[in-house]
Amino acid sequence: MPNGDNWQGDVLRDLRGAPGPRPAGTGGPSSTPPAQAQGSGPAQNPGPAPAATPAHPAAAAQTPTPPQSPGATPAPPPPHTPIPPHTPEPPHGSIPPRISGPSQTSAPPQPPTPHQAPAHATRPRRPSAPDSRAVVDDALGGTARRPQRGEPVGVRITRAVRRIVSSSAAREVAELTRTAATLQQPVTTGRQIAVTSIRGGAGKTTVAALLGTAYAHYRQDPVLLVEADPALGSLPLRLGTGTLRWTTADLADIVEPQMSLLDVTGYLVQLPENAWLLPGSRGQIGAMLDTSTYERVMVALRRYFGVTVVDCETLPAEVARVALSASQARVLTAPATLDGITSTYAVLQWMQGLPRHMIDGTVVVLSGLAARPGIDVEAAAEKLRSTGAVVHVLPYDRHLAAGGVLRTELLARPTRLAATRLAAEVFQLSQKRR
Repeated sequence: MPNGDNWQGDVLRDLRGAPGPRPAGTGGPSSTPPAQAQGSGPAQNPGPAPAATPAHPAAAAQTPTPPQSPGATPAPPPPHTPIPPHTPEPPHGSIPPRISGPSQTSAPPQPPTPHQAPAHATRPRRPSAPDSRAVVDDALGGTARRPQRGEPVGVRITRAVRRIVSSSAAREVAELTRTAATLQQPVTTGRQIAVTSIRGGAGKTTVAALLGTAYAHYRQDPVLLVEADPALGSLPLRLGTGTLRWTTADLADIVEPQMSLLDVTGYLVQLPENAWLLPGSRGQIGAMLDTSTYERVMVALRRYFGVTVVDCETLPAEVARVALSASQARVLTAPATLDGITSTYAVLQWMQGLPRHMIDGTVVVLSGLAARPGIDVEAAAEKLRSTGAVVHVLPYDRHLAAGGVLRTELLARPTRLAATRLAAEVFQLSQKRR
């Protein structure tokens, strides 16, 4: 039975389908006991009110008709059916209360006034789940050849013999131990590492995939890889992702501060070794990512992951500039060619005019695009180091040059060592900035 003092609010709440009736004498929805709320059935939807009828069908037949004189006008029918004595008549203009019973129906619902709108009516609705899309079409995937190792068999055999007859193996083990200790350092807040380039084809996505794989292998806390390049980026392909659903733009309207890590990872693509991927698009042309959306996502996700690697757009895109300034460390990739060295040197000279931490926290990666490059890579690296930036050389690798799914077991040994050193150097730089 509705509350006698505020029965109109109770009826409006029932018509709108609020969960469960309130006990009499309570003042708000939060006073409903949990047990009572769980035991209440679903709200009934009132139907249209039929024409007024007597309480019993036989009553109409037994009601006597008063005699009428000849020529007199027949008396009009009664204006309405009398309300049963046990039902109080509501005030004029208000909605009558709903009374359960086989012979009683409630009035049609009326639109609530602004002051009666429920609190949950203004809460924004979460976007519906998008359809999953395949990263690579089945017909296109069938054109890929079997992946090959990063270096020929003869080179691997020669290197193995040299390691046996020399003392380089002990030095290599010691170096790997120091590198692993650096990569496993704890963090107080999530470290964000942005990877970008001056132009396409410089190995930007490949370096981002190598960094994320190295951090996921050595660290115990969760690692996130974000694709901030929605223009058909290839990071999901490099990481071996089969299908995509939620993107960076979708997650900006979903993540809330009270969500747990398990809730957040439900919208991400799980990768091996405690790593996750947030794609930038679902392989559709025209996907956009603005700076405000990117900032909301990165601020919301930072507390869930120890290290976040961001595959940015090429400079001078706006999102890439925001990502570089907000990250604790930056990686600038460049091809080991004459034009790649020239453009990268110009960018580093421009960065010398920025605050000192910008170039101090930047690592340049020279990616080998051919087995025999057309320049002296070591001399070019020394020229770039003269600007104050840290420079690493990623040697040519047949497996990386193929452009397919990254499989670390197929990488050449020099490539694995170079990628591990690079990951340790970048992480060490990110620790210097809070």
